[in-house]
Amino acid sequence: MRKEAAFNELVRKVRKDTFGKGPERIHTTFVENMAITKMYGNFTPSEKFIAQTPEGRQMVHSARTHMIKKLYANHVPDGMEELCGSRLVHLFTDVKVDEDMAVSVFIFENPIEQG
Repeated sequence: MRKEAAFNELVRKVRKDTFGKGPERIHTTFVENMAITKMYGNFTPSEKFIAQTPEGRQMVHSARTHMIKKLYANHVPDGMEELCGSRLVHLFTDVKVDEDMAVSVFIFENPIEQG
């Protein structure tokens, strides 16, 4: 399995385990010491319903971004650092609720070896 595909599966599992649904489409690109992951089709039916109002969109956005940041701060998913050959030092993540699209940028201590 290609490194990008293996990384995608780690990210998908974390989101599925955390929110009850993983992204329908996911794509990761490695650049220097970063893994840039784009995810589409993230939301559960309940989140889609809640997001029908401005207040609901803000609530879904806040829950998604804060929960993921806290989750990774408390525990890096098993196998992620081994796969990338480096320690995860930062995670930046955001979600566009109206487009059901999320982007996460994982920053590792050292460059990620391709392959």
